[in-house]
Amino acid sequence: MDGKEIQQLAADVARTLPSAELCYPFGPEYEVFKVRGKMFALLAQVRGERIVNLKCDPENALLQRAIYDSIHAAYHMNKRHWISIYPGEQISEGLVRQLVEESYDLVVAGLPKRLRPMEQRER
Repeated sequence: MDGKEIQQLAADVARTLPSAELCYPFGPEYEVFKVRGKMFALLAQVRGERIVNLKCDPENALLQRAIYDSIHAAYHMNKRHWISIYPGEQISEGLVRQLVEESYDLVVAGLPKRLRPMEQRER
C-alpha cells in the first residue's frame, strides 16, 4: 500500500471507533485521533513520506518491526510503545485495520473505568 492509502484507511477505521475524535493539536498537517483525550493515532508526512504512528504493546511492536520492513520504531514518539507504518508492499488493509484497532484498545484499557467509552467496539 502507498502512504496515502494507509493514511486514508487508518483514518476511516479510527472514525468508526467509539468516542474517537479527530483533532489537530500539532498543526493542520498532523491528523491526530484521540479517545477521551488520549492519542491513539497520528497521521503525518515525514521527509515526503506519509506515515501513521500507532500505540503498540512493546512486545508486539518488536514483532511487527521484525516481520515488516515498512514498520519502524515511531517517528518522534516513545520508540518502545509506538510504531510508524511506512508505505510498503507488505502492508495490507487487514494489517492496518488490526493495528489501528489494537492501538485504540490499548489506550482505552489504560483509561480509568469511569472514562472508558460506554459503547463497546465490535470485534
